[in-house]
Amino acid sequence: MDQQMRFDNLKLGERGAIVSIIAYICLSSIKLIIGFLADSEALKADGLNNATDIVASFAVLIGLKIAQKPADQDHPYGHWKSETIASLVASFIMMAVGLQVLVEACISMFQGRQHAPDLMSAWAGVFCAVVMYAVYRYNKHLALKINSQAVMAAAKDNISDALVSIGTVIGIIGAQFKIPWLDPLTAIIIGIIICKTAWDIFRDASHHLSDGFDEEIIESYKDTVMSIEGVEDVKEIRARNYGSNAVIDVILLIQSDLEFQEAHDIATRVEDELKKLANVYEVHVHYEPFATERDSTSGNDSLGV
Repeated sequence: MDQQMRFDNLKLGERGAIVSIIAYICLSSIKLIIGFLADSEALKADGLNNATDIVASFAVLIGLKIAQKPADQDHPYGHWKSETIASLVASFIMMAVGLQVLVEACISMFQGRQHAPDLMSAWAGVFCAVVMYAVYRYNKHLALKINSQAVMAAAKDNISDALVSIGTVIGIIGAQFKIPWLDPLTAIIIGIIICKTAWDIFRDASHHLSDGFDEEIIESYKDTVMSIEGVEDVKEIRARNYGSNAVIDVILLIQSDLEFQEAHDIATRVEDELKKLANVYEVHVHYEPFATERDSTSGNDSLGV
């Protein structure tokens, strides 16, 4: 995948963030207004969650825009990590809201409620859950299509919100059966779900920013390298993330009696094959002589580049 296509994918990713922003503005308004009119703690908590999701989605949108900036003197590898930083910021916002919802719901629970919320709040929750699930399907499809960590984080937030709305409906309907404390109890569960989603996004983003990488994917890279003619073995292979892109460092072992140009051609083929993979942005290849019994007695020097 060339660099222009990667930038085009980021541009497509902006659509997902914009769709989320529009949906959250509309749904949070509906939930907060009806939540106050119907006196539903769960629906108000859900609406507050969506209101802060607006800020989180804006963070994702800004991150995607910054990630499109080309490499410069201060950022020789480009600004790809801005996408991951946006996900991290979104997780902080979500965690703060989740804790606020938990505190307010616990206070409401211990104060006790004398009546159940109006049933229209349940219908609002059903409508919002359906809309949010549709947004989730759109963003998940888009994230998989363009391999975007930030858009996938937005999709995870979307499905979390759809589940929260379903939980809200359950709590409100349950409260109709003379158990009004079920409404604030549902708000507590909502707060826990928000915090859990925030933690998952934070964990993934911090893993990428600290150069963590999936070992199974590294093994698949190694298999690709080993399939190339002339490669005797892989001494070392490492990878790190730049946004949704991967940068790979690999040390090859090749026959020590090869000419320089032959060894260089093998390294070039390794680089070209790895770059054909969808998420690979840059490959650094070094090669060393493959140790054989004959080499160990003759003491050949390294071929490294």
